[in-house]
Amino acid sequence: MLSLKKVKAAAEVLKRTSGKQRNLVLIEMARLLKSQEKKILSENKKDVDALSTEHNSAFRDRLTLNPKRLAQMAASLILVSGEPDTLGPTEKVKILKNKLILKKIRSPLGVIFMIFESRPNVAIEAFSIGFKAGNAMILRGGKESRYTTKCLYTIIQQAQKKRKLPTDCVWGITDPSRELVDDLLKQKKYIDVVVPRGGEALTEHVSLNTTIPIIKNDRGLCHIYVHKDADLKMAVDILVNAKTQRPSVCTSMETMLIHKNIADKLVSLVYKQMKSFGVGWYVCPNTQIIFKKNKIMSDDIQLATDKNWNTEYLDQIVNCKIVKSDAEALAHIAQHGSRHSESIITKNKKTAENFQQSVDAAVVYWNASTRFTDGFEFGLGGELGISTQKLHVRGPVGIEALTSVRWIVDGQGQIRK
Repeated sequence: MLSLKKVKAAAEVLKRTSGKQRNLVLIEMARLLKSQEKKILSENKKDVDALSTEHNSAFRDRLTLNPKRLAQMAASLILVSGEPDTLGPTEKVKILKNKLILKKIRSPLGVIFMIFESRPNVAIEAFSIGFKAGNAMILRGGKESRYTTKCLYTIIQQAQKKRKLPTDCVWGITDPSRELVDDLLKQKKYIDVVVPRGGEALTEHVSLNTTIPIIKNDRGLCHIYVHKDADLKMAVDILVNAKTQRPSVCTSMETMLIHKNIADKLVSLVYKQMKSFGVGWYVCPNTQIIFKKNKIMSDDIQLATDKNWNTEYLDQIVNCKIVKSDAEALAHIAQHGSRHSESIITKNKKTAENFQQSVDAAVVYWNASTRFTDGFEFGLGGELGISTQKLHVRGPVGIEALTSVRWIVDGQGQIRK
């Protein structure tokens, strides 16, 4: 593949660039996003208008851009450009007895192939993080975003050309062909890392069809456990925010676990607050009893099945289960969670610390919404995704996570005896 060879060659050029050169590209991209706002929104409207009725409101929300979201994208680029350069500087110097000088440095991973869902802002965010770390990027978004992403890929290349860097540092793919993706997954000679960022089916398909190292971004089936010692007002605020602030993303809460001692009061309070957002509920039998006791009867409340506890809705739908103990809450999360983001609400520090130590997840909160699991919110400037694996990175994938360490060894003629 000619394009693939060009990207590999561009990666070799890119790894020798200065942090200042790469920063200027990102700053230029931010400028172009602002100056070409009208064009970008026009192309995005083509994608949104072409959506079929089978796509729900959450999907439409993920696809849609507006001036505020474009401004956030531009702000993210400026933030990334201001981050320290992770390449080159010595992390560790060690002088051996034989006078060999060992230096530990960071280098780019090389060529990163990212397959992502129809969220066009991901194209900019992912490129900026990968590029800042000195990597060339192959980006392939969902077919529903093809007009928008094509426009964004052009802006990336315009910025590179303006700053005299190879435009092949990015290959933006708008071809919806799955055959092309499957072919790229076999190109270990040219691609160093694959990042599938989408549903379980995509991650599973990539895992089964490539020998290239993968950074997985699995689903976000996030829980919030409200402990018996929780501040109820705080609990309501956090639960409502985690579900309704932007339900279409992987950091939104899907299941709330409520201790039986506070359930009678809290369930009704949360239901009333979420009702204005049109949230539908799937509940355990004990939660249903509470609703009946409080004379809350509605078609938006249904009994949950095993399928519900394992579903990432990405929509205005929530699960609710009453638990008898911390152990039951932890067991539920262990069985149904996706190791993404989990939270506990409690005034008891010891209970919170035990929860944080016990839960196997990339991010574990105490008295905070799960919505903060985000590279931008974490001060990373953005993210390539949120890794739920344990090697080589976990949590928001920032700049440093897209580099690897190397050893540089300086000698004066030493030989090993």
